[in-house]
Amino acid sequence: MSLKVLAYSAFVATVLMCGSAYAQNDADQPKVDCNKAETQMDMNICAQRDYDKADKALNEQYKKTRAAMVATDADLEADQKGAEKALIKAQRAWVDYRDGQCDAEGFEARGGSMEPMLVSGCKATLTKQRTKELKTLADGPEGAQ
Repeated sequence: MSLKVLAYSAFVATVLMCGSAYAQNDADQPKVDCNKAETQMDMNICAQRDYDKADKALNEQYKKTRAAMVATDADLEADQKGAEKALIKAQRAWVDYRDGQCDAEGFEARGGSMEPMLVSGCKATLTKQRTKELKTLADGPEGAQ
């Protein structure tokens, strides 16, 4: 492996590790217009931002859905409770699925500059889908009509 490849790999790893730090403070984020992203680095940053936004929405919806499951449990007899526990179990399994699925999709460009974009894009897509599922779960059959 050449020194150039090693240096680039270290850079990509650093960008991946610091990606969530960028989402915490807009002032610290690189100035990238995601409507005009042309370089791979800009596209990677924009994909990470899209995922961060989706993840924030998911976390907000998860809190609402968990509260709905707690309320469901409160209305059930002791031997029928378990809605909140089932949600927690499902969410943990879903996080493992999302991470594994998106890591697998990243192998399409393994080690390349496009890999972070593929992984972040996958995570954003699956996270948006999961947020809709959680909303449907919280709203119940009445909300789905």
